[in-house]
Amino acid sequence: MVAVDGSIPTRTPGHAPRGLAPTLSVLEYHLVDYRRTWRSSAVSSFVLPLLTMVGFGLGVGAYVTQGVGGVDYLDFLVPGLIASTALQVAVGESTWPVLGNFNWTRTYLAQAAAPLRVVDILGGHLAFVAVRVLSSSAAFLLVAALFGALHSVWALAILPLVVLIGLAVATPVFAYSASVRTDSYLAILFRFAVIPMTLFAGVFFPVESLPMGLRWAAYVSPLWHGVDLCRAATLGVAPQWSVPGHLLYLGAWTVGGWLLARAAFRRRLVL
Repeated sequence: MVAVDGSIPTRTPGHAPRGLAPTLSVLEYHLVDYRRTWRSSAVSSFVLPLLTMVGFGLGVGAYVTQGVGGVDYLDFLVPGLIASTALQVAVGESTWPVLGNFNWTRTYLAQAAAPLRVVDILGGHLAFVAVRVLSSSAAFLLVAALFGALHSVWALAILPLVVLIGLAVATPVFAYSASVRTDSYLAILFRFAVIPMTLFAGVFFPVESLPMGLRWAAYVSPLWHGVDLCRAATLGVAPQWSVPGHLLYLGAWTVGGWLLARAAFRRRLVL
């Protein structure tokens, strides 16, 4: 049965499959669909980090002769770029694909009629986003290693960190994308949230050089917490803030975003 607004109600919880199998099935769907386009993203995953590190790390870094905080500019920049790559991939996979699955391809509606629960649909797609974030960040980490920008074995801790960063960003963006009806609002998200966060969250320069108001805005953003953790990992030093504090903050964004996204998906998929 299709509702007047085009949504398809899910079956009652008693008839929906339980456990992780439905979520893994949704993940499998997205992975199979990704087989058609992975080559283009695989090339960009290596080319973009290479060009960015050559252009910013070596080009701009040549003019930053004293480094940043006693660290070469390339070494300062790389962990910030890894964290911002995780953010950008997470946002990219959580905006138009989510809106499209509601409005254009109606994939979510078909999955809801399968039947799958809202948590299965949402969890499976978020798991795919985590896979994309992990693979892109791993490629960036490999390029950084080739440039000699990793100075500690703790750099391997970046791999689980970027997954947490990606989920901390993706879950609220899922909620936002599920709540809008046109992609014009997605452009607003990039213009007023993603771009300022990337520029002023400590990726390219320390946030301490910002005016106090912008500095606190950077501290509130999840990206700064991810950048601080990644920078500490690659340099083998203590972060500016406590590690548990960073992890708890990113975890709070993830849990809060999950609750908002689940509510937004439920409004669209369940009568």
